[in-house]
Formats: sequence, C-alpha cells, structure tokens
Amino acid sequence: PRCLVLTPLGSPLFVTWNKVDSRGNLVLRGCIGNLSGIDLHQGIVKYANASAFDDRRFSPVSLQEVRALECSVTLLHNFEKAEHYLDWTIGRHGLIIEFEALRGSVLSATFLPSVCEEQGWSQQECIDSLIRKAGFKGSIDSGLRSSLSVTRYQGCKASVDYARYRRDRVGENMWNSAWNRV
Repeated sequence: PRCLVLTPLGSPLFVTWNKVDSRGNLVLRGCIGNLSGIDLHQGIVKYANASAFDDRRFSPVSLQEVRALECSVTLLHNFEKAEHYLDWTIGRHGLIIEFEALRGSVLSATFLPSVCEEQGWSQQECIDSLIRKAGFKGSIDSGLRSSLSVTRYQGCKASVDYARYRRDRVGENMWNSAWNRV
C-alpha cells in the first residue's frame, strides 16, 4: 500500500510479528513500536528486533519459527482527540486510551487499527480489552469508559511473510545461500 505519511521527523510506527499456525491462522508473536516520529529505516530496524526478541509477553523468536513468520510495519498518522470513547471506527482507527485509576495513577494503552477487527470485537469489547491491557484490574463500567481520554489515529500497514521475502530476495539476487538452512 502507498503511505504518504512521512514527515522530516519520520513517522510513528509499530512492527508486528505473527506466526502462521497449523490451521493457517495468524497468531501474534510480538509487537513493539513508538507513538512519536522516528526515522523510517532506524525505526524499522529497532522495532523489528525489539518485537522479535524483547516483547515481554512472548519468548524470543527462534530460528525454527522463521519459515512460519509474517512481519508487518504499520505507519501511524492522523492523530486526533475523540469526542467520546465510541467516537472511532473499527478497522479504520487505532486507539490510545489514558485514564486515572485508583490512588491517582494514570494508565494508558494502545491498539493498532487492525487489532479490534482481527479479534472480531465490538467497540465496547475493544475498549474493555484496552482498559485491561493498560493494567486496570477493577470493575469496568460506563462511568470508567466515559472518563477515558481517547486519541484515535489511522495506520498504513504493509506485511510480508517468509516465503515472499525469500522469493523477492532471490529474484533481486540478494539472497545469501547460507540462509537456506533456516
């Protein structure tokens, strides 16, 4: 896809690794990024490594998994404050929520634009999952949802799986034969 969202300061971006399971479904393997502008090349290198090896939710990606991996880069743009917690569209907007929890602590979390649609969630299910992702353990009710500060944004996502990456590199004469052992 075409992404005309780059600025001199770069773009906020996330790198996501998914693994294709035995039924052909994509299973999240790691996702880390930055909500501030970063040089595209520098950001992809930094967050491709971080999401593959440093995402605390998962063990590091192993060599045995490489053939089953897909890597996506999502460039984020059009950040705007939502009027209320349902002022966004599933599949179009990513979300950042921020709210005050017990004892005055501030919690926050984000979902990329593709997450809620991929999970099959309604808007409320997505918001509730995001509240949990932020670390909130209490009861979620309409009062809490209404207190959220919500920023919505859009993303431009490009993905490539191992087979396509290998085929493209071989076609461009940029494949190292030592990599065939993977």
